[in-house]
Amino acid sequence: MRKTPIFLALFLFIFSLLSACGSNSAGSNSNSDGAKSETTDGETIDLTWYYPVNVGGEITEVIDGYAEEFNKEGIEVNGKKVTVSPVYSGNYDESMTKVQTAVKNGKSPDMAVLLSVDLFQLKDSILPLDDMIEKDPEAKKMMDDFFPGFMLNSQAEGKTWSVPFQRSTVLLYYNKDLFKEVGLDPEAAPANWDEVVEYGKKLTKDGQWGIELPATISGYWIYQALALQAGEGNLMSDDGKEVYFDSEPAKEALKYWIDLSKTHKVMPEGVLDWNTVPTDFIEGKTAMMLSTTGNLTNVKNNADFEFGVAFLPENKRAATPTGGGNFYIFKDIAEERQLASMEFIKWIADPERAAEWSIDTGYIATRQSSYETPALKEYTDSFPQALTAMQQLENAHKEISVYEQGKIIKILSDAIQAAIDGADVDKTLDQAQEQAESLLKPYK
Repeated sequence: MRKTPIFLALFLFIFSLLSACGSNSAGSNSNSDGAKSETTDGETIDLTWYYPVNVGGEITEVIDGYAEEFNKEGIEVNGKKVTVSPVYSGNYDESMTKVQTAVKNGKSPDMAVLLSVDLFQLKDSILPLDDMIEKDPEAKKMMDDFFPGFMLNSQAEGKTWSVPFQRSTVLLYYNKDLFKEVGLDPEAAPANWDEVVEYGKKLTKDGQWGIELPATISGYWIYQALALQAGEGNLMSDDGKEVYFDSEPAKEALKYWIDLSKTHKVMPEGVLDWNTVPTDFIEGKTAMMLSTTGNLTNVKNNADFEFGVAFLPENKRAATPTGGGNFYIFKDIAEERQLASMEFIKWIADPERAAEWSIDTGYIATRQSSYETPALKEYTDSFPQALTAMQQLENAHKEISVYEQGKIIKILSDAIQAAIDGADVDKTLDQAQEQAESLLKPYK
């Protein structure tokens, strides 16, 4: 009889342990199938951040490093510590597909870096940022400090929808050693379309091409640069409801592209891959290439020759589209998480950190004040090529951005590749125009 209380106490103790384990197990599994937790876990707001990689180099390592650094900062919202978990989501197209799928399933990330031109596709699922910016002096100061050229694709219909992050322009890369070999001035890149052909003929020989232009993935962006240089307009209207694929500048640009290979023989025939072209340049298989600013650090770290970068060769005018990715915050998450997302964006867009990002990746530092930081001043003094893309912003234009963006870009990309493979340029672009107009008709 005297042992009964002891057994009873032991039974109650074991029962309480099992109950606690069951409770913890249920809690740990409650969010296992979602991209985020809608409510905060105790004193922490853990944000999910989808990000793409569209260039060579160790970008994922850089991103992971930023996340680790941020998570140690102890930044708080409503008394709760904010942390971030980055999720690599593929290239830009793959990232967009994953985000759209997550949104459709009610499991959107808190924030994502996607193409700045994806605005019209995302508008129904993202948060306009103006109210948040107006109430936050630090956010307002940040927005006022971005290069105006990067805000062209960040704003529409009188609202601000995204924050510039990994932004770029198209650059001409050239191999100075190969220039010297054929008697070309290694400090003077071709200044116009005619000189590209002239230089290309001198540089082309067995196993080596004068120039390469990629036509896959973001190849339409390279094409837009040529179309901008061929006339005074753009490929689309500012409101995203019209395209001009059948315009004379659009047709002239594509004919020039094809002539580089089929007429002038300074570029390989056929569709060149976006990722293969930088590799060809680094390996000395092409003396020049058009590519994103975002490949600058990749080339710098891997090329065993002296190289230069220059403004794009002009035709009727000097021009480049801006490019790259912006931060978007999603509207179907709690307000607390939206505020926390803005805290992270402010942190990573700090002038010193934007300078570091530019040094690590080759992307343009999006904050104008970043170019006054000691780190970026020292870097550009030793590596002046890092200034070229920023300076070229004086010639920058809005990158193509329209309703039905994904479908329209596919129509344009298919047309470009078909013409490269031998289809008639005029007919191909006329057909692309008709297909695009049919898709855009409901928005007019």
